[in-house]
Amino acid sequence: MSYRVVQMSRFAKTYKRLRDNQVPEVDAAVALISKNPSAGDRKKGDLSAIRVFKFKVIGQEFLLAYSADHEIRLLYLEALGSHENFYRDLKN
Repeated sequence: MSYRVVQMSRFAKTYKRLRDNQVPEVDAAVALISKNPSAGDRKKGDLSAIRVFKFKVIGQEFLLAYSADHEIRLLYLEALGSHENFYRDLKN
């Protein structure tokens, strides 16, 4: 059974700016994560509550940061983007 998905504002802003050919691949990654929330790598230190799932979109690596509440089966999509400054922006 999959988790319900909630888009946080940082993710929603980036998702809205995606090109039409990028959207299906991001949607597929979100669907995969909603079925298996442990698919991403758990971060350490300041970002210990966050998991990051890496995937390719038209040959470019994208990172999707998310957190999950397992008790109520809810997945929070925190951020989406390329590796450049991704973790720095995620801390802010």
